Amino acid sequence: MGRMFEKRKETIFKRAGRVSKIFSRISKEIMMAVRAGGPSPDANPSLRRAIQNARAANMPKDRVEHAIRRASGADAIHYEEVVYEGYGPHGIALLIVTATDNPTRTVANVRAILNKGGGNLGSAGSVGFQFQRMGVFRLPAEGLDADELELDLIDHGLEELLEGESDDGVPQLVIRCNFAEIGNLQRELEKRETGSAELEYVCLAPVQLGEAEEREVLELIGALEQDDDVQRVFHALA
Repeated sequence: MGRMFEKRKETIFKRAGRVSKIFSRISKEIMMAVRAGGPSPDANPSLRRAIQNARAANMPKDRVEHAIRRASGADAIHYEEVVYEGYGPHGIALLIVTATDNPTRTVANVRAILNKGGGNLGSAGSVGFQFQRMGVFRLPAEGLDADELELDLIDHGLEELLEGESDDGVPQLVIRCNFAEIGNLQRELEKRETGSAELEYVCLAPVQLGEAEEREVLELIGALEQDDDVQRVFHALA
């Protein structure tokens, strides 16, 4: 199994704004997980993943508990996940994952941001075939033997192991599995170091652009990510 390096493209957020957005995104993930599978992490793998991500992001415990209580209440906001497909500048494919209580508002906002940034909204299926939905786990690399971990996880659904860095430049091990295997791999990794656990859309054929062109795409992604309804933006940039 080959070893690669995960390149994570930075967007235009200032750190304070990025942290606030991450906490908001995780809160919505928690609320959707509770609505779908109940408030007990032991019986709800999606909620366990969301709580794990909250810990990895240093999200305050009281904010996590508040999101669980809020989702369990009679006046809970019913968020649903809606994925939009589109293009950025220079034809770069985008998958825009949202959590919304008003899809009409959300699609209007997403379309406006894309148009302003030199992109456009596509139809369902227009770019989705370029991505594979995968479970992606990121662990701090310090103290871990990557080769040993790779061998241990192959029988639990590991598809590939990459080396990478966090947004702060801290070395990480990035573990990917097929969507169907995420539960098996999650159970095994819960016995080990804690880190983040995500469902991500991984581009199958990334495209490389020049520095100026890449910057245009990242500016559009940054604008999309600042919208309150947008959770994540996945792209075809190499």
